[in-house]
Amino acid sequence: MNEKKILVAIDGSDHSDKIIAKAIEFSTLVKAKVVLVYCHRRFSTILGQPQRDKEIPLIKKRSQELIDPYLKKFEENDIQAEQRLMEEPAGSVISDIATIEKCDLIIMGSRGLTNLAGLIVGSVTNRVLQTAPCSVLVVK
Repeated sequence: MNEKKILVAIDGSDHSDKIIAKAIEFSTLVKAKVVLVYCHRRFSTILGQPQRDKEIPLIKKRSQELIDPYLKKFEENDIQAEQRLMEEPAGSVISDIATIEKCDLIIMGSRGLTNLAGLIVGSVTNRVLQTAPCSVLVVK
């Protein structure tokens, strides 16, 4: 039997709690492993040294602090989860990770906060829907 994998993409917003709840429900149902993805903002290419060297660890630390409570929720529900802290752009990174990890499902939210493409679903969600190698569950 092949191990099932679900990629769960969060952005740190309040909506992430709904995404995690749905991910717990689905991963418990199909006994799937979770790959939890958070895409932090890009590291600045404009900053010179040593400012850039100071910025990178801070961004990584904030990202880890954001994702740790979600990892704990999976642990509390006996769901095996691993993390991927990635640099933006989330729309392409999420699909790439799902392909590499051979995920069976992507669970993500739709906030629809940016640009014209994001009026119906968020622009990141729209991009993932177009490029995903597997099914995508959009949590509202």
